[in-house]
Amino acid sequence: MRIAVDAMGGDHAPGRPVDGALAAARDLGLGIDLVGRAGEIRAELQRHPDVESLDVRVIDAPDVIDMAESPVQALRRKPKASIRVAAGRVASGEAAALFSAGHTGACVVAAHAAFGMLPGVDRPALAPTVPTRQGSAVLLDVGATAECRPAHLLQFAHMGAVYARVGLGVARPRIGLLSIGEEATKGNDLTREAHQLIRASALEFVGNVEARSIFSGAADVIVCDGFTGNVALKLSEGLVEMVEELLGEELQSTFSSQMGYLLSRRAFRRFRKRVDYSEFGGAPLLGVAGVCIVGHGRSSVKAVRNAVAMASRLADQRVVERVRHEMATFAVTRS
Repeated sequence: MRIAVDAMGGDHAPGRPVDGALAAARDLGLGIDLVGRAGEIRAELQRHPDVESLDVRVIDAPDVIDMAESPVQALRRKPKASIRVAAGRVASGEAAALFSAGHTGACVVAAHAAFGMLPGVDRPALAPTVPTRQGSAVLLDVGATAECRPAHLLQFAHMGAVYARVGLGVARPRIGLLSIGEEATKGNDLTREAHQLIRASALEFVGNVEARSIFSGAADVIVCDGFTGNVALKLSEGLVEMVEELLGEELQSTFSSQMGYLLSRRAFRRFRKRVDYSEFGGAPLLGVAGVCIVGHGRSSVKAVRNAVAMASRLADQRVVERVRHEMATFAVTRS
């Protein structure tokens, strides 16, 4: 299996994407297509003495889409952009899946253009895995579709349920709708109408979920529009970083707290692992007819490695075909 990696995507490209992709190649025996400026990629590869023993190809793509650029306009102006070339390799069958930690909008547009949408799906959704008290949950959408209609949220609920079964092993995922109150009448027109649609479906709908309950484990899939989900996700990331920093400062503040830390290091490491986004790697872009994983712009080497592993796993588990089947069944039941 080959994974196309946008080597120019991310705040620390091409270093971290190259290092993380090579780690996945070593650990998992994957073939890797590193797509981007060939000279810069080969310079990074020189830091890895074992690269000749790995199945790695360098695919030249001289253009890069900057974070400040409009994704649609940039992709039109830059046909040789790394994300566009990488998506094209998946569309042509030369690679099984795509990973990028670059411009999220450009990644969504490139994947949409290269793969097309699955039948019965109008809009794509980014679906990261978030930690909860009971394990993990899927939150979607977090940025692919900022403006949604109620029918889109119903589609997200179905796609999220499939991904929860495949990715989290939940036999019958519980679906929650992110809103400002648990009552069905709470929220705006979008959430109130979506509530009625999801409740009338065959999904295991637990009703509205408030933001404070995202991490409680009350639902296995939390559905929202991309604008709301992106704000919720980034707020959560910022809170985790602050808690870690404050906890670290307190543990180093006095001799007694330092001794307490020495005794509790194992618990502290477990805590960090449970809330560390790099453990999950990235978020699948559901709804497009191909496997696409979008990573955080600040992705570490570990995060890139795990995201490439996720891309390989979802391709191997044929998650796109399973979502396609789910959405086809959903369309039949509605007709």
